[in-house]
Amino acid sequence: MSHFVEANRDQPFLLPPDLREWVPEDDLAHFVLEAVERVDLRHFRVNERGSGSPQYPPRLMLALLIYSYANGIFSSRRIERATYRDLGVRFIAANTHPDHDTICKFRRENEQAIAETFLQVLLLARELKLLRVGTVSVDGTKLDANASLHKSVRYDRAGQLVTQLQGEIAELLAQAEAADARGEVDPQALPAEIARRDTLRSKLDAARQRLEAQAADRAAAEQAGYEAKVAARATRSGRAKSRHPKPPSGTPEPDAQSNLTDPDSRVMRKNKRSAYRQSYNAQAVVDADGSHLILGARVSQCASDRHELGADIRSIPAAVGTPTTALADNGYATEEEVATLESQGIEVLVATGRPGRRRHDFRPVREVKPPKATLAAWLQRMQAQLEAPEARAKYRLRQQTVEPVFGVLKEVLGFRRFHLRSLPKVALEWTLLAVAYNCKRLHRMREAMPA
Repeated sequence: MSHFVEANRDQPFLLPPDLREWVPEDDLAHFVLEAVERVDLRHFRVNERGSGSPQYPPRLMLALLIYSYANGIFSSRRIERATYRDLGVRFIAANTHPDHDTICKFRRENEQAIAETFLQVLLLARELKLLRVGTVSVDGTKLDANASLHKSVRYDRAGQLVTQLQGEIAELLAQAEAADARGEVDPQALPAEIARRDTLRSKLDAARQRLEAQAADRAAAEQAGYEAKVAARATRSGRAKSRHPKPPSGTPEPDAQSNLTDPDSRVMRKNKRSAYRQSYNAQAVVDADGSHLILGARVSQCASDRHELGADIRSIPAAVGTPTTALADNGYATEEEVATLESQGIEVLVATGRPGRRRHDFRPVREVKPPKATLAAWLQRMQAQLEAPEARAKYRLRQQTVEPVFGVLKEVLGFRRFHLRSLPKVALEWTLLAVAYNCKRLHRMREAMPA
């Protein structure tokens, strides 16, 4: 007598299979479908003419993307393959199989629908009384761009390479003319080599033009500050007059860089102990009052967080609400940003970088740094504010709320690099990831609610 379960792969189904029986009732797929149903069809980009092949339902495609991202499947080709192999994905896709081109095209073109879904999930959390916008934690993390660091070129080096390529192209053209004059068969390699060099020259020219445009925009933005300094200097006399302020330059610095693959990405590093990488600065605003939901998500090209606090708070949808307290680390400590938020009635608590609060450095001491200058007046006020027991208890929530979110996104979901290129598309992908995280988090919170 056999004690094994009978397993016969040749046994056909006696009745038509029902995918709903294969997906557990508490699976995330049901919650994602419920959340997507709240999105108005007007937010989707669809072919209203009805020409061409039939379209996949927009809500199906959006649910497919959210569910796949929530399960760590980010590539459009892997999502297509999952519609065959993964039962949850197959249920979401209603046993259809959109190809990777269709998935990628839908993801690129439906930024408004993804943003609306982000809002609807937060509104659903508020309806379930699982979200109360009060204290929020702000932080950023560096994520790799879909580009290589070795494809970044300096402004001065790009000019040298353009001159070099022009000479090589002229030499190859002369070789081709000489071969034609001798009646030889035109070598196939010469046109290909000329085209390759001409393409690279065009990319380098475009990179130099981008850097020149950035330098001109920066100079225009700094012109008002320069004129104010000149006017202030004119009112002083003697030694108080000081040196004449340096006018803003509209010419790029020789070491200014631009990436040929993804020009919007920048060379960044996580900290002073990390290597430089081609990255974006992904920002998140997380609810610190218990839900740990992402309330605001945006992407910055700046490696520093010093001027990101105000924009991060503004990334919270107005329909969700306005926070009462914002928590941030020392990287966000900027007087102008803090003053602006405080004028709006938002309490801001940022670390002041006080000595004795840093982690121990176990490396050998190579140089003795001079002591820091006295803190600015507003930092002294912030330091005194953080000494209060209530403020200190609030600030402890920062590390307990926003850091675990980044841990889930990177370690649990496995999202460590963007798959799209250019700032608008990268921002769209970061919002899509935030929607997937919020759905996953809210689904678990609702399951834990008492019946």
